[in-house]
Amino acid sequence: MINILLVPFLFLIKTILVLAIWVVIADVVINWLFIANVFNANNRFLIMLFDTLERLTNAMLSPIRKVLPCMMGSLDLSPVVLILALTFLENIIIRLVYYFEKLA
Repeated sequence: MINILLVPFLFLIKTILVLAIWVVIADVVINWLFIANVFNANNRFLIMLFDTLERLTNAMLSPIRKVLPCMMGSLDLSPVVLILALTFLENIIIRLVYYFEKLA
């Protein structure tokens, strides 16, 4: 009986983790494009998108940045660590889903 509610809830958590990974990737790519001056810095839509992605990812990246210093000047490895951690959690969720589906 518990599987009826637990498996969809685990799929919801898995989907949120996948979306978080894509938000981190989008933030890194947009940061690189702004640094390389590919985007126009006066475009309001891009500035709003950049600001939104920064706000979403800074909440997840700030604890990692406190522990992990920047490497070689300005190379920030915290997005890589976050993506690895989110992928690890996603794999745990997938294993739990398979486990609870076998019990059903």
